Order: sequence, then C-alpha cells, then structure tokens
Amino acid sequence: MPAPRREFGLVLLAGAAGSGLVVLAVRQAWAHAQFTPPRPLPAQDITVTGQQLVPLAGALALAALACLAAVIATRSVLRRAAGVLLAVLGAGVAVAASAGPTASAVLAAARASGVHEIVIAGPGRAVLAGAPWRAAALAGAAVIVLAGLATAWRGPRWPVMSARFERSAPARRPGADSATMWESLSRDVDPTVDDPTRT
Repeated sequence: MPAPRREFGLVLLAGAAGSGLVVLAVRQAWAHAQFTPPRPLPAQDITVTGQQLVPLAGALALAALACLAAVIATRSVLRRAAGVLLAVLGAGVAVAASAGPTASAVLAAARASGVHEIVIAGPGRAVLAGAPWRAAALAGAAVIVLAGLATAWRGPRWPVMSARFERSAPARRPGADSATMWESLSRDVDPTVDDPTRT
C-alpha cells in the first residue's frame, strides 16, 4: 500500500478512535450525588455522567466525526481547512473536559435528572469518581487534535475520491449505436439530429 494512502487511513482511524473515546468517556459516571432526605425517606445515591456535566464535550466529539467525512470528501485547500477545523474541535473537547466538575454542578445535574420517582430532598453531598474517564476524554481530545494537525499538514498529498463519485458519465442518446446510425443514413436522415418521425 502506498505511503500516502496508508497515512491517510491511519489519520482517519485515529480521528475516529479519539472521537469514539470521548463519546464513551462522557457517558460514564463522573460523580455521585448523595442525598439524605428526612426520615422515613431512604437515602439516595444518584450517578451523574460526564454528559450531564460537560455536554459540550460529547457534542464536539460528534462534530469531529462529521468533520472526518469532510476530510474524505475534500482535497487541497478545502482538506487543509477541514484539518484545521478538526484540530479546533479537538481543542474544544479538551477545554470542556478539563474543567473540573464542581459540587454544586453535580448536585444540580442530579436534581435535574428526573430519573427518580422519590422527590429529592434534604442536604446533598457530591462525590467525584470520574477521574479516569476525564483522563480518557482528554486523551481522545489530544488524538483528535493530532489528527487535525496531520490533515492540515499532509492532507493535500493524500488520495482523493475517484472522479466517478464526483460526476456521472454522460447519458447516451437513445438509438445512438452504429447500426441505428447506418440505418438512418440509408433513409437519408441525419443521425445527429432527432428524428421527428420517431415515436
């Protein structure tokens, strides 16, 4: 396999893997909100995901996946622009994921989840437990940034979509084969113009 084609495939695979890692990480538990309501109500422990705390990170990772499709479909300057955009999206994911969740944000996300039938009452306590998943999201963001920079730098040298995907072949006129043309000439009819008697 030629080096540019292999490089192209590796960068696309890396960008997709980085985006997928971010999406996976933000769907995991990043914190727990523990509430102690008045008796006889039981204590509640509500899991809060990264998506609830930093929804922008997941949205930007999905946008990065869409940007990879633009990398495949473009060439030259447009491909460089797609690479720059991919790197910017990766940086945005890193900024969103690096902002540490606060206790108030965790409690607010738990109260807004609406997944529990019992009304959340009483004092709450936030327990942060998603450090490994936050690190995974940051690692995925770094991979997206690197894929974008590689695209902006090397993208114009990579292969492009075949021309048959960009425009269709011209349609042949009906009756334009050689036998029909000779038959038209024998009847003193110009085969290059439409036959008005043809039905």
